[in-house]
Amino acid sequence: SACGWCKDKWGLSWQITPRALTAAIADPDRAAARRAFEAMMEMTKIDIAKIEAARMKR
Repeated sequence: SACGWCKDKWGLSWQITPRALTAAIADPDRAAARRAFEAMMEMTKIDIAKIEAARMKR
C-alpha cells in the first residue's frame, strides 16, 4: 500500500504520520524539507532514518 497507509481487520484504512516526518517536512530550511518530502514519496514503508538522511544532506 501507499506510504503511511495501513488497513485494519475491519477493512478501514488509516494513515500513519510519525512526528519525525512532520518535523522534517516542516523544517524552516525549505530545501531540507523538500528533500525529506521527496524521499518519503519514494517509500512504500516509512523509513525515518532515510528521511532524516535526505533532510540532512547539504
